Amino acid sequence: MQPAPQTLGRRERNKQEKLDRITAAARELFTQYGVDEVTTQQVAEKADVGSGTLFLYAKTKAELLLLVHNAKYAQALDAGVAAAAAEVAVLDAVMAIIRPIIECNRVQIENGRSYLREIVFGDPAEPHHAEALSLTTRTEAAIAEVLGRDKKLLARDPEKLARIVSAIMFVSMASSATIDMTDAQVGDEIRDQISVLLGA
Repeated sequence: MQPAPQTLGRRERNKQEKLDRITAAARELFTQYGVDEVTTQQVAEKADVGSGTLFLYAKTKAELLLLVHNAKYAQALDAGVAAAAAEVAVLDAVMAIIRPIIECNRVQIENGRSYLREIVFGDPAEPHHAEALSLTTRTEAAIAEVLGRDKKLLARDPEKLARIVSAIMFVSMASSATIDMTDAQVGDEIRDQISVLLGA
């Protein structure tokens, strides 16, 4: 007989409820005004918590951005992995993983670019930064699994190829040169570069 599922105590429920309010407030303000135009005080006021409480969940505005975008990135990655399972061609499957990530990252382009910079240059000791790095690792693992379907690519080390694909994706989404492009155009540019890498 399986043990009954554990329910959260009142303290844990209160913490989760505050985290949910902070995340929702930050997401709404960042989307509406852009991360650069929003203060942590504004987020605290919108979430109806004190500044001290806010800093228990995210010590900086950069951590708030990571908190918000990590949740969106995780959903996009899950959707992409599911879509990749239905694709036969390796390149199509890789792009099935990447496309939802492009779309979620470019909902508010400057926020997405700031998020990518934080992943690369932020403090890995911060919990939301560590989570972002974990999502990057999961993305690379999903891409490596797809690349491993092809025997020729299997011989070329799918894990290393996946890291290069990840770098292509990051640079293409963060670059000033792609700001005015549509999501589809950014995806096409990434696909072209990956095609050269894989010899497709």
